[in-house]
Amino acid sequence: MGKNFIKLNVISALYAFVFFISFELWINFYRIYRLTGLEGNALNTMIMVLHIFGIIMCSFLFFVLIKKWMGGKLLIYWSTILWFPYFILFTFVFAYLFPFTNQGDKPSAGTGFLFLVELIIYPFYLVFINFIGTTLGGNFEKNEKLWR
Repeated sequence: MGKNFIKLNVISALYAFVFFISFELWINFYRIYRLTGLEGNALNTMIMVLHIFGIIMCSFLFFVLIKKWMGGKLLIYWSTILWFPYFILFTFVFAYLFPFTNQGDKPSAGTGFLFLVELIIYPFYLVFINFIGTTLGGNFEKNEKLWR
């Protein structure tokens, strides 16, 4: 039970870290804009490409981790809840280490709306990834009945 608990928490922390990176890219848009000197549309496009690439790569990574570590255990579904405390921890640590010192770097109100939409959709994404990882994670003969 101890190994599964550690694996579950590592996967939950990874889930939170991926969401945290996405969140911080949106929140720190103006800070990144100011520090890099990129044009606004170019930065927005770059963030969107990073999100799309990140979703694809992280979905594959999560599937492999669930398949390898959890092996069809339903314990993985707890990660759809456990990621949130890790996300709060990452956010507080980042906000403490890198506070907004320039008032022009603060995000707009539309960013909050994007964050809320992402916050609502993300647990459903995690359930989907966990479902795929647990049902298709084992060998094909064991799960052959799913295809008939």
